[in-house]
Amino acid sequence: MIIQTFHDLTVELLAVLEDRTIAEREDKIERFTQLIDQRDALLSQIKPPFTFEEQQLGRATMLLNEQVDRMLSLQKLEIKRDIQEINKKKKSSNKYTNPYESLSIDGMFYDKRN
Repeated sequence: MIIQTFHDLTVELLAVLEDRTIAEREDKIERFTQLIDQRDALLSQIKPPFTFEEQQLGRATMLLNEQVDRMLSLQKLEIKRDIQEINKKKKSSNKYTNPYESLSIDGMFYDKRN
């Protein structure tokens, strides 16, 4: 049953997104990308008519999918925040290595004794 497999993949995807024990972010991203690709492949195969059981499973899957969407949004915000932090550190490190870079020098001298 395709809908059951889709539901199982959604449950697994939610578990991966909620799992805080995965140490490497890249591993986590790779795993949920695989699951999303598998779900996408199944999505094109889901066609009506649906039995009552399939409808119930579909509704449950839709609720899980909303949770998945929220978790993916949180992951996106976390990654965006980390990128901003890295850029800020890079900028402050640059200022430390070359502190006079941001000063504007226009080459003008003003003698006030005249």
